[in-house]
Amino acid sequence: MTKIEICAPAGNLPSVKAAVDNGADAIYMGFSGDTNLRNFPALNLTDDEVYKAIQYAHGKNKRVFITVNAYPQEKELPLAYDVVDKAYSYGADAVIASDIAVLSYARTKYPGMRLHLSVQASASNVRSIEFFRKHFGIKRVVLPRVLTLDEIRELRDQTDIEIEIFALGLLCINSEGQCFLSSYITSESINTYGACSHPKFINFEEDADNEGEGTLKILSNNVLLNKYSPMEEVAYPTPCKGKYYNKATDKLNNSIQDPESLNVIEILPEIIQTGINSIKIEGRQRSRSYVEKVVSTFREAVDNYYSNSHSVIDRSKRESLQTLFEGLSPSYGCYKGK
Repeated sequence: MTKIEICAPAGNLPSVKAAVDNGADAIYMGFSGDTNLRNFPALNLTDDEVYKAIQYAHGKNKRVFITVNAYPQEKELPLAYDVVDKAYSYGADAVIASDIAVLSYARTKYPGMRLHLSVQASASNVRSIEFFRKHFGIKRVVLPRVLTLDEIRELRDQTDIEIEIFALGLLCINSEGQCFLSSYITSESINTYGACSHPKFINFEEDADNEGEGTLKILSNNVLLNKYSPMEEVAYPTPCKGKYYNKATDKLNNSIQDPESLNVIEILPEIIQTGINSIKIEGRQRSRSYVEKVVSTFREAVDNYYSNSHSVIDRSKRESLQTLFEGLSPSYGCYKGK
C-alpha cells in the first residue's frame, strides 16, 4: 500500500536535514530571491545549498520540489527562468509554479521535468486542473484551502492527477495570497515580491499611552496592524489578520480574518480517505526545531493510520504541536464545512 506523502517545508539547510531525518517523504524549498512566496531576508537557499540539499535528500530516497511560484513581471521573468534552469540541472524532482510564462518555459525547455501546479494558481475545479495538464503537462495540483473534504473527494473522482492539500499552517482566505492588501500598505505585492508581511516594513513598538505601559504595537509601513496587551498572545503579523475599526459594530476587531492556524491532525483519517496523494506542511519561514517537531508528529500519525486505521498520537505531542502555531487557535479551515 502506498502511504500518503508528507511534504515538508525547508527554508535553510538545517531544516532540510531535519525534515529528511524525521520522516518527510518530500521537501519543498526555494532559491533566495524574488521568485517564490517566502522571500524573507536570510531565508531560502543559495545555489550551493540547494545542490547540497538535493544530494542529501536523494541520498535517503527523499524527493525535493523547488518553488518558483511568484508572479514575475517582465524584469523578474529571467530570474524565474534561471531558477527553473538550476532546478533542472541540480536534479530537483519537480518545480512548483503558477505563472503560465514559467510553466510554459519549463514545459518547452525541459519536457521531462515534473511540474506541480502551485496553490497560487487557485485551481479548485476539474476543468481548471485539466487545463493546466493539457497545456503544461502538470503532474500534481496543490489545492487552495477553500474546499471541503466532500469537494476534494469529488475532485479525486473526476481526475487522476496527483492532489496535494495543506495539513498545517496559516490560513489564507484571500485567494491563497493573491490579494493586494500588502501592496496597498507597502506598495510591494506578495504576488511579485513574495512576502505579504515583509520584515523590512514591520516595526514593533511599545505603546505607553492610554492603554497602559507595555502595550505592543505592530505596524507595517507605519500602518497599525495590531495592539497587544502584555499578557496577550501575539499572532503572526499580516495585513489580513490585523485588527481594524469596524463601523458596523463600532468595535476594533479582526475584521478580515481571525488569526487561526490550520491543523488536521485530528481528522487525518478523513483526509487520507479522500484519496489525495500528499499533505503539505506550511512553514518555510520557521525554524529547524519547528520542522523537526511537526514532521515527526505527522510521521507518527500517518504511520499509525496505516498500521491501526487510526492516527492517534500522544496528547502531549498534540499540545506541543499547538504551541507552534503562528495563529492563536487551531482550525480545520474549510475542510469540515464553509
